[in-house]
Formats: sequence, C-alpha cells, structure tokens
Amino acid sequence: MALKCGIVGLPNVGKSTLFNCLSNAKAQAANFPFCTIEPNVGVITVPDERLTVLSNFVKPERIVPTTVEIVDIAGLVKGASKGEGLGNQFLGNIRECDAILHVLRCFDDDNVVHVDGKVNPVNDKEVIDLELQIKDLDTVDKRLQKVEKSARAGDKEAKRAHDILSRFKQVLEQGKSARSVTFDRLEDIEFANDLYLLTNKPVLYVCNVDEESAINGNKHVDAVRAAVKDENAEILIITAAMEAEISQLETYEDKVAFLSEIGLSEPGVNKLIKSAYHMLDLETYFTAGVKEVRAWTITKGMRAPQAAGVIHTDFEKGFIRAEVIHYDDYIKYGSESACKENGKLAVEGKEYVVQDGDVMHFRFNV
Repeated sequence: MALKCGIVGLPNVGKSTLFNCLSNAKAQAANFPFCTIEPNVGVITVPDERLTVLSNFVKPERIVPTTVEIVDIAGLVKGASKGEGLGNQFLGNIRECDAILHVLRCFDDDNVVHVDGKVNPVNDKEVIDLELQIKDLDTVDKRLQKVEKSARAGDKEAKRAHDILSRFKQVLEQGKSARSVTFDRLEDIEFANDLYLLTNKPVLYVCNVDEESAINGNKHVDAVRAAVKDENAEILIITAAMEAEISQLETYEDKVAFLSEIGLSEPGVNKLIKSAYHMLDLETYFTAGVKEVRAWTITKGMRAPQAAGVIHTDFEKGFIRAEVIHYDDYIKYGSESACKENGKLAVEGKEYVVQDGDVMHFRFNV
C-alpha cells in the first residue's frame, strides 16, 4: 500500500531543504536505501524500531521496511487556481497525493528573504489555502450543477449529494478548508472522499523554526496553532537547517550523539515520516522468517484476509487462517517457536482485525 505525501510551501520557507533532508533519511539499519524515481520525487523508508528489534532475533537475509513517497511540489504563485504560473501542474500534483506536508517559515533571519518582506506563517498558510479553496469551490459548483435538477425532482441519491456539496460550498465560501466539514455516516464520508477535494486531504503543518526553538517552538508556531485549531490537522516543529546537518553525518552513532547534545531523541524527519504515516490511519504488521523480516502497510481496522491481500491477491482469495503473534509477546519470548510453546501463537480466522505490530503467517489455498 503506497503512501504519497506532497510537500508544499511558498519560496524560502525551507521546503527544498526539508526534501533534501528526507532524501538522506535512513532508518537505523544501513541497508534501508533512499532512491529517486523521478525528479523531485523520492521513496523513503518509514522508521520503525520494531523492524530492527525483530531482525536481531530472527537474523534474516534481508530487511524490508515499508515506504513513503515524498513529492517536492513546486510552482505555486498567487492565481494558481486560475492556471497562472505552474498552477495547473501544481494543483494536479497535489490531487495525486494522499496527504499534504505544508511547510511554514517560523524563523526570523534577515539573510533569508521572505517573498512578502516579513515573516508571517499564518499569512503564508492563507495564501496557499486560498488557491486550493478556490479550486475546490469550482469543483463543488460543477458537481452541484449536475445533481441540482435531479435533487429538485426528488431523487434521494441526488438530494444526498446536493446536501453534502452544499455543506462544502458554504464552508469554502467562508474561506475555510473542506476538511473542516465532518460526516457521521460512512456513505457520506465515502462520497466526500470521492470528490478528491484538495483541502479535504489530511494536512500536517510543518513549522520550520530556528535551532533555539526546536523543542518548544516560538511565537510564530503559537500563531499557527491558533490559526488551525478548528481544522482536523496536525502540527510538527522541525528545524530544517539542523536536519540538514544531521543528514550529513555518516554513522547512526554520530547522529545519536548530535541529537543528545541538543536534547532530542530522534531526527525531526523521522517524526515527520511517522506523523504522515499515522495521519492516514495506517498501521504496520510484520512477516518474519530467515529469508526476510518485512513490514507491511495496512489501513487501521483491516481484517486478516485483506491484510493478506496486501502481500498478494491470491493470499486474500484463498485465505484459510492467520497465525498471529503479538509484537510484545515475540520480544518477550524471543522466537516463534518459544511463543508457540507458551501459548502465544493464536490461530485467527476471517473476522480477525489485525493489530499494529502483529507478526503474522498466512495459510491459503488457491
């Protein structure tokens, strides 16, 4: 299950620096690579200490982490929603992403020119939000025109679609993002998601701060928090310049020493990747054997046959059962055989909801 995040932001906010840091981000094991698959697109591993711990017990031939695709989206100018600059390309790139990493400049530095002449992350956010909201409003208006006649005629599905679209239109016209609208019914949520509105995508606001503000933030971060309090969004504090220094260190030990000196437990880019991963309600289960220890991405709440299908569709079609060891039990007893001897290997059927960290084997027949 691929996860694709787009990095957006105005010029000189640290967007490209952050992307370059991510391009050098590796998990603890040296064989977790970064690779560029096309210009400004990178595939990076999701840091997960559990994968390393499991590998220490199993001693596999290879370790395969789960990955995130990061896209450095460029080309935003005022008027992008009307196609100015690289507007159409910019908005198209965002539409293809599952989540948005919105980088905001939250540091003062006279040597780094701001496009508007002053540091104001809330205003920067509003510039990009406005372009996305205008594009979404255009999308909603077009869909409303298509269902309006049928809705007036009493068509139930058309009326439901009209009601949902009208809620989005009202919010967008108020200068708010579509993610501010919430639904209780699953069918309404599915319809809303199928609209692929740009401002309905999950967003992580990445506040790029100076080194002194790396832990507690600053007045600019406080202003961003206040501005997004009504949004279904997360905030992460990061120091892109410092992350660039960390990414240049050659060994894991050097990175740990550097982080320890400044009072951090892990690089900010690791937190960013993890946050993006969980923002989409994604979880990880593992398969562990002498050939490989591997992490697999699933959606939270997925049942065993669907989780098996992530490996191969035949696994789901011919699913018989799943043999499951919870991660904590695996670590406690040290091996699959020891877990089995102690009654910690469970045999689960089609209704089993996979838990984050489960170590699984699937039995199937096709």
